[in-house]
Amino acid sequence: MVAFQELDKLIRSELVNFSGYAASRAPETLGDKVAVPLEDIIKLDANENPYGCSPRVTAALAEYSNLSVYPDPEQTEIRRQIQEYTGVNAAQIVASSGSDQLIDLTMRLFIGPGDEVINCVPSFALFQFFMALTGGTLVDVLRDEDFAVDIKKVKAAITPRTKMILLATPNNPTGTITPRQDIVELLETGVPIFVDEAYCEFGGETVVDLMPDYPNLMILRTFSKWAGLAGLRIGYGLFPPKIADYLMRIKEPYCVNGAAMIAVRESFKDIDYLNNTVRMIIAEREKFFEELTKFSWLKPFPSRANFIYCAVLKGKAGDLQQKLQSKGILVRYFDQPLLKNSLRIGVGKPEHTVAVIKALREIESEQNG
Repeated sequence: MVAFQELDKLIRSELVNFSGYAASRAPETLGDKVAVPLEDIIKLDANENPYGCSPRVTAALAEYSNLSVYPDPEQTEIRRQIQEYTGVNAAQIVASSGSDQLIDLTMRLFIGPGDEVINCVPSFALFQFFMALTGGTLVDVLRDEDFAVDIKKVKAAITPRTKMILLATPNNPTGTITPRQDIVELLETGVPIFVDEAYCEFGGETVVDLMPDYPNLMILRTFSKWAGLAGLRIGYGLFPPKIADYLMRIKEPYCVNGAAMIAVRESFKDIDYLNNTVRMIIAEREKFFEELTKFSWLKPFPSRANFIYCAVLKGKAGDLQQKLQSKGILVRYFDQPLLKNSLRIGVGKPEHTVAVIKALREIESEQNG
């Protein structure tokens, strides 16, 4: 008789207690946990664009007839379009199924057991997620009380085993920008610097122009936020030519689907429309921040992204998140060592701001009643 091995005994030891990534919940899964119809739920928990994609995208996808054909594995058209948008040569561009996939691929390309990666925490949770899969060591360097990166501490953490420094700017979930001169100072160390610019269209700053002078600079971007294409999973990275070539070799052949390629093409044809929605979100972000400062029990932090991070000074953030959810407003909450008792609230349309502030006032009244 065959003696079958217990499969769970064969799992890599470093992944036995791997907890995974706590993603936002889809509204349709909430059932009776909200007191409003599904179509009235205000989703502000995943930093999505409340205005959605360009109307050109919707129209083009309705007419798309090549669903039975594999997309171009060389990404020829989309890399050319991104070249026109960024000014970076197409040979340095790699597109992917969401920018998350490129974090994974880049780490797998560089990192192995015994290697170190410096992470400026708190930062994007998927940095830690993908590092855990490489077998490398994540070296956390704490940001200051305003979530600014301490460049001296980062440089002091560099060792001969350091393979990469991770830097999200604007940072998720805090919305803070790392000044250009600080990034240059890190680039001058010669260590590969991986800059996540997922929210750069909302922050108004980029270091793309530094790439010709710094062959250790790699930049990550996405269409999920500014272009409203989160559901199609499309991101891209800007790399030194040799690194881009390696990534093109190790990526999944058809990692960017045909629908996403069509969506990117139409988005670039409607760039004025998308830039206008970005401007509206930025304007609403400033209004929303001002409204949040009026609550004595909240401490919102200035943001350069399309969300606002708030420390909850009175009560529990988890309870507040649940109360908002019951009113049909979805936000993200944190309660971990570096992000204690806090919320991250996406910037929506003006009517969404009104609804959130109204709900917070109702909750405040209930607490004081």
